[in-house]
Amino acid sequence: MTFVQLEYLVALDTYRHFATAAENCFVTQPTLSMQIQKLEDELGVKLFDRSKQPVVPTEIGEAVIRQARVLLREALKTREIVDEHRGIVAGEIRIGIIPTLAPYLLPLFLANFIQKYPHVKVKIKELTTENLLAKLNKDLIDVGIVATPLHDERVFEEPLFYEEFVAYVSENEIAYQKEFLLSEDIDLSRLWLLEEGHCFRGQILNICELRKQNPVNRNFEYESGSIETLKRMVESYGGVTILPELSLTDLSETQLQQVRQFHNPKPIREVSLVTLRHHLRRGPIEAMKAEILAVIPEKMKQPHQRKLVELG
Repeated sequence: MTFVQLEYLVALDTYRHFATAAENCFVTQPTLSMQIQKLEDELGVKLFDRSKQPVVPTEIGEAVIRQARVLLREALKTREIVDEHRGIVAGEIRIGIIPTLAPYLLPLFLANFIQKYPHVKVKIKELTTENLLAKLNKDLIDVGIVATPLHDERVFEEPLFYEEFVAYVSENEIAYQKEFLLSEDIDLSRLWLLEEGHCFRGQILNICELRKQNPVNRNFEYESGSIETLKRMVESYGGVTILPELSLTDLSETQLQQVRQFHNPKPIREVSLVTLRHHLRRGPIEAMKAEILAVIPEKMKQPHQRKLVELG
């Protein structure tokens, strides 16, 4: 049994397709197939059911794969111990981040992080929370930057900051005339929402208490995967949408006049780093955490007397 065989085994479990697994391991399909067959012969068991498409692990295969993932993680720890002893932050960090954070948070810290830690290879994927957790649990990413709490026992959450929700209101709305808003000040028939699958959408539904109400009839409905698009819809067609605090950074003076805060206690979302509880690649993650906290205003680092909005 070799570490190479274990890497191929985990890759096949991750992608459930021999050709794709081989491509991601940078070997030919026959090479990967042969090594997994040799491992099965040595162990005397079938690890995958090849009669199914996509291939799936057998019952004993699932147990062996779980152990293989543990062994590979422990092997990585050896390099981390050496790097830590030398005072070096190095290696690869694979980051998943939700789309309602990525365009606003990444520009604040990423350039400094890359410049400060040239020995760290950074890979970033924008993912919905559901997809992010799936990739995290398959070791396809090392860390996620998401809204929490997730109430998922498999992951460890490290809160970074607390971001207020604000309303972005057309001049033609009654709510535009108010300095501070209550949820009932928002005309639900005029509210623009993100599409299904975004945790931000669930939080907006909770802020506006839409889950408790009957569906609102409107003659034009539009759901987007982008907060920027929702802002444009308010500007072009009227109505209101809800924005996260960091998205206000790039607004013009004219656009800022359309922003309305909520009454106290103001609704907020908690933004955290999430990792698997047994994750070992701490050096680059801790370095990234420090860079993020360095650019976040102090007032956003504590929830104070604001109201944390659940994800769904």
